[in-house]
Amino acid sequence: MPAPIDLYYWPTPNGWKVSIALEEMGLPYEVHWVDIGKGEQFKPDFLKIGPNNRMPVITDPDGPDGAPISIFESGAILQYLARKTGQFGGPTERDRIAVDQWLMWQMGGVGPMAGQAHHFLKYAPAMEPPQVLPYAQDRYRNEVSRLYRVLDTQLAEREFVAGDFYSIADMAIWPWAQNWKGQEQEIEDKPNLARWLDAVGARPAVRKGKDLGAEFRERKRSREEELEGHRVMFGQKG
Repeated sequence: MPAPIDLYYWPTPNGWKVSIALEEMGLPYEVHWVDIGKGEQFKPDFLKIGPNNRMPVITDPDGPDGAPISIFESGAILQYLARKTGQFGGPTERDRIAVDQWLMWQMGGVGPMAGQAHHFLKYAPAMEPPQVLPYAQDRYRNEVSRLYRVLDTQLAEREFVAGDFYSIADMAIWPWAQNWKGQEQEIEDKPNLARWLDAVGARPAVRKGKDLGAEFRERKRSREEELEGHRVMFGQKG
């Protein structure tokens, strides 16, 4: 059995992308928790492998030519794992182009826009003092809606995002799109998206990957802990 991959992780949509991929690909891995609410992503040892002070990061002891390698950025990690295993990257060159295209769409569109929508709709109003910014809320809520309409159209004639095969593009988009309620989106008018969300969410590896660290998300935090988390993650002084 190969040596386990070290996964530096916290249960967020970007973290779920990689935990799901590792489960789907059947790769052994060891979890190293990076509590972003406590600022562990800023520790010097983590910054050596994740210089952008963001998780997830992986370290593969069996990297190219058998030498260890550390990789940050969730999209780059997914591409690396797909190449390493020969899985979920697309069966043909045209398919691989489609996968990369939709992976980049997630990295440059859905992730940032849905993240900002979630921030301004959930976190900012809970800050001290509250930051209720209707323009920002509408701006990101509307852009997420546009992106999900694009996705719904793409899925109208395809079982999965890049074609009739499951890929790392699905693994990248699903963790963000499944939180459509938190982004204040409607799904009744997007039947293809709804069908895809259910199909991907029913996969055992997806469920297992998303459940990794669920106890940390479910733990009730005190108001003081919430404000400290805001200060650490958003530069907000409580």
